[in-house]
Parts: sequence; C-alpha cells; structure tokens
Amino acid sequence: MRHGLEISCGGASVAVSTLVELGELAERADWDGVFLEDYLIHYSGDEPFTYDPWLVLAAIAGRTERVRLGTTVTALPRRRPAKLAREVLTLDHLSAGRATVAVGVGDPGDRGLVAFGEQTEVSVRAAMLDEGLDLLTGLLSGGRVSHRGTHYRADGVSLRPAPVQSPRVPVWVGGSTQAGAVRRRAARADGIVPYKLTDTDGWSDFTPDEVHDLATALPSTRADGQPFDVAIGGRRRRSDERTERAYLAELAAAGATWWLEFVPAGDPATMRAAVARRPLR
Repeated sequence: MRHGLEISCGGASVAVSTLVELGELAERADWDGVFLEDYLIHYSGDEPFTYDPWLVLAAIAGRTERVRLGTTVTALPRRRPAKLAREVLTLDHLSAGRATVAVGVGDPGDRGLVAFGEQTEVSVRAAMLDEGLDLLTGLLSGGRVSHRGTHYRADGVSLRPAPVQSPRVPVWVGGSTQAGAVRRRAARADGIVPYKLTDTDGWSDFTPDEVHDLATALPSTRADGQPFDVAIGGRRRRSDERTERAYLAELAAAGATWWLEFVPAGDPATMRAAVARRPLR
C-alpha cells in the first residue's frame, strides 16, 4: 500500500509558495503521492486564499522526480472535460508520467458553484459526470475520440502528444459509497477514492471488512494491467500512532492500494510538520 498526502488548495492566508514547498518536502519525506483539493473558492473563512491545483502541481512536478501528483477530487461537471484533459496531459509530460486525476460530482457545499452560476442540481451534475467520464478517459488515452451527448461533444479529435503513461493517465472516481453510482463509475475508470457519508461535515473510517467488500466488488486490474486503485483515507493522522499503524496494516491486507492522509490548511510550520513526519509504513 502506498501513502499519499491530501493537501488543502487554500484557506485563510496560505501562500501558494507554501503548497509548492510541501510538495517538495513530501518527496524528501518518502511520501508516494501529493493530491490537492480542487475548489474555486476554498471552504474555510469568508474570503479564503484559493489556488488552482493544476498550476501548483505543475510547479511541484518541476521540483520532484518520484512522487505521484493529482487531485482528490476535481468536480468534473464544473469543468470542460477537454480542457481538463489538456491540463492533465500537460502535467503528465511535465512530471514524466506521474499524473493522476480523480473526478466526482463535486462538493454540494462548494461556494464556487452558486457564485459562478454552475449547475447545482444533483441529478444534472450526476448525468454530466457520467457523460464527461467517458469523454475524459478517451481523451487521456491520446486516441481519436468521437462523442455527441447531451452535455459534451467531440468530433473525431485526439489530444497530442499522447500521454507518457500507457494506455492513459489513471482516472479515479471519488464519492460516497452510499451512492451505488460511485462504484459503477469507478469500475469504468482506474480507481476509487471513497468516503462513507454523504454528509461531508461528518467522518467515519472504513473498516477493513468494508474495504475488502469494496475491493472485491470492483475490477481487480485497471486499464494498464496494474492493480485497480482503492485509495482510502482523507483525514488527519490519529495521535495514537501504534493504533493507526495497525489499522493501516489491516486496510492494506483488505485490498487498499493507497492511504491518503489529510493536511488541513494552517500556519506553514504546522503544515510542514505534518508532511515531514513521514508516512506510517
């Protein structure tokens, strides 16, 4: 099981230079991945600093060599799939094949949806995600894509250069496992970033048995033949490291391929300390 960091894309007065510094530090501290949130307006405070994750990841790519880079998660219904695909493919080349993108319907509490007139109806956003997922995975393969749907169109177009990774940049699907559609969408992609509750203000860890059931219900391999990714986590580290380490070992045995530890927005020293303490392998 690999260990990654989920890092806030802003909040309070977080500087973008701090986020890039954390990405560099993550590689030195032996983390396997750096995944940024994707919000137009961060959820903390009245007018929080917020940064575009793909630009930040591009800066990190130029200062690292090994760590995997991506988002958890990007709200595909508020993005044009072709524009997102171009950004992800560019990051894939900048990082020499280390890009991953996770997509979902988006946080219903995202202030950027209402503020910029984005679609807020859940059923419509779900339909946009279903359609956009097929278009995105096709474009991330570098092959020629033809698509005419309700929300998107592609007239026999391919995005070049083709990705460094073959057959495509890995795509994960995020969302609550209380929604069966999340598992169905993930099965069409390369991985899943699940959480248990539809209420994102609450939190509940997956049990090892739940992870086992989830992993066995999904494909065993992804498009490139590697194990299908089951990325569990999304919270801060517990204070009792012995208990935490035992829990992570059980998740790995149950089929989790990633553990994602959350680094919330805070003062730079606190954020650096959370990254520098290294993963609990």
